[in-house]
Amino acid sequence: MDKIKLVTLITVLAMASSGLVSCGPGNGKDSSQAEKKDTSSAAESTADSDAQPAGDTTLLSNEELARSGEVRDISAMELVAEMKTGWNLGNSLDATGAAGNASEVNWGNPKTTKEMIDAVYNKGFDVIRIPVTWGGHVGDGPDYKIDEDWLARVQEVVNYAYDDGAYVIINSHHEEDWRIPDNEHIDAVDEKTAAIWKQVAERFKDYGDHLIFEGLNEPRVKGSPEEWNGGTEEGRRCVERLNQTFLDTVRATGGNNEKRLLLMTTYASSCGLNVIQDTAIPEDDHIGFSIHAYTPYAFTYNANADWELFEWDNSRDGELITLMSNLKENYLDKDIPVIITEYGAVCKNNNDEERAKWVSAYIEYAEMLGGIPCVWWDNGYYSSGNELFGIFDRNTCTWFTDTVTDAIIANAK
Repeated sequence: MDKIKLVTLITVLAMASSGLVSCGPGNGKDSSQAEKKDTSSAAESTADSDAQPAGDTTLLSNEELARSGEVRDISAMELVAEMKTGWNLGNSLDATGAAGNASEVNWGNPKTTKEMIDAVYNKGFDVIRIPVTWGGHVGDGPDYKIDEDWLARVQEVVNYAYDDGAYVIINSHHEEDWRIPDNEHIDAVDEKTAAIWKQVAERFKDYGDHLIFEGLNEPRVKGSPEEWNGGTEEGRRCVERLNQTFLDTVRATGGNNEKRLLLMTTYASSCGLNVIQDTAIPEDDHIGFSIHAYTPYAFTYNANADWELFEWDNSRDGELITLMSNLKENYLDKDIPVIITEYGAVCKNNNDEERAKWVSAYIEYAEMLGGIPCVWWDNGYYSSGNELFGIFDRNTCTWFTDTVTDAIIANAK
């Protein structure tokens, strides 16, 4: 680390300990998701309205899909310490708006292939997060049976990464239309959450500890005034209840799921200190927390505001230091590992060199202040589409930007 960064680190840590620095872009909003757009509606507009089936629809049998492995007798902290850096298969299995398995390609990305996942893993990404939207593929309650073809397709993609030796994270993604964390809806939401995770846990029960379950993705009351600003106390209590339901449901399926790493989260997966400190940590030896942190928002998003940043000169390193320090103090120091399951910065006017500087600092502080693995949000869009987070071209299995990608790999330890 150069002298400038060292001085910055010492100065900001001293300020943070006095409560003078807060997590955020400096505009009073939570830097994790402030005014984040709904990617689903915008992404659908980029896709063909007459969605085509996702390529070859031949499905493997349950026997062909089945995998097994060992869940080692190590702590959650030890397991996460083995991870280096990650990549999200965004806007694919989490896409919506088309019937059945055709939803995978409905937001403009091609059907996922083993060649794609192999290319990502071989580049150096050893954590591959597979966002999945389950809600559009389930029957009516109380069983909420997941469509067998959809479950098989998800398992097929999981196997691509699992067979490579990657750490694979399965989650429950764009469920906001039904997963509403307020007192009016929570009983029904809790029932459906349990039903879905019971089926997923049973399906992947024999997989080893390289498979991780993430119960909730950005749980929030969509469209509410507090959506991206920590929610209400009612909302935070409802998210805690869903965390516990997810935990209890998976553990009850037995087998390897008794010790599998399960990721809890905060309201909207926020990194805001007010939310982190007001979210209960369940009692369990094999849990961690999933946090999203697009920090600082002024640089990472196309905010169309006068405070937006296009260049990274390390003058805002303090926000990264505060973010990682808060995660360390509230989780890692309590032996609860953290994975930042979404981070990234959109491409603005071909500013790859600036993004490379930012991601180098981001990962350096994540490693130095806690050994926190970070998983880049890649939605497949680089030069056109909504929110240009793409770094990997899934059509050619090449990288849109070696500048950014190489910076990620070079700084991940």
